[in-house]
Amino acid sequence: MKITVLDRNTVTMGDLDFGPLEKLGEVSYFDALPAEEVIASCRGADAVIINKAKMTREVIEALPDLKYIGLFATGYNNVDCAAAREHGIDVVNAPGYSTDSVAQLVFSFILSFATSISEYNASVHRGEWVYSKTFAYFPYRLTELAGKTLGVVGFGAIGRKVAAIGNALGMRVIIHSRRIYDDCRWEQVEKERLFRESDFLSLNCPLNPGTANFVSKETLAMMKPNAYIVNTARGGVVDSEALAEALNSGRIAGAGIDVLETEPMKQDDPLRTAANCTMTPHIAWASKEARERLIVMVTESLKLWSEGRKRFVVN
Repeated sequence: MKITVLDRNTVTMGDLDFGPLEKLGEVSYFDALPAEEVIASCRGADAVIINKAKMTREVIEALPDLKYIGLFATGYNNVDCAAAREHGIDVVNAPGYSTDSVAQLVFSFILSFATSISEYNASVHRGEWVYSKTFAYFPYRLTELAGKTLGVVGFGAIGRKVAAIGNALGMRVIIHSRRIYDDCRWEQVEKERLFRESDFLSLNCPLNPGTANFVSKETLAMMKPNAYIVNTARGGVVDSEALAEALNSGRIAGAGIDVLETEPMKQDDPLRTAANCTMTPHIAWASKEARERLIVMVTESLKLWSEGRKRFVVN
């Protein structure tokens, strides 16, 4: 089996072992490529494994040998699944590998907002504690999460984990999803209640036509002025212009952003200079442990497929 791996440098900085994958066939590796080079790099491959490379209809139809598209990701909005299905190609994602890692970053943002730890650290290092007239000083926000309302958008593996952590911290958890879950032990609410009642709003849903610009000028207007938004889902779930305007005007208190609609970030992205916006470069999924699980899952899925046992086929 001929296997082409694209986007290798988006998954590893040289700290992962691809040896198990190489036991499945002849593997060719490429780092992130310009779109115009994807077809040539994949020509002749039976299986292509990607992260963010776009497998458009044009690309798929130019690769007659292709039978399998694997993803180093849970999301697959960069693959034309309909075109793949028409050509008998299975599209296989990697669900659940980053659940703990993503939930951890969600609460890194939330705890930072609640404790102002970055501001206090900077203050101490500026020498302000040395010259303090009292043993403690607290000019920056300090608030307990217990009793606050955590709104969770999406109730997949990550949404469930975020809800459970919030519950363990004593937060009131409310859930919004496109469907009602019989096994959900928290209150499931409509969109308007979600925005009006959340003190912290965590976005953990896929990007699709129903969630695009879920956070908009209209929904931001419903929020409390002391509320925070955390987005570790996909950039397109948030209208960046509207969020920047809300932050700069004080309409809401702050935002934690790990994902953008265009990545890497554009120089003129409105959130880059927005007030009270803490940003990380799409790293929620990228703990060493999560990436190790990812390689194992991707390899096992391809091995099972080669044996006629399919799993995680999304098309």
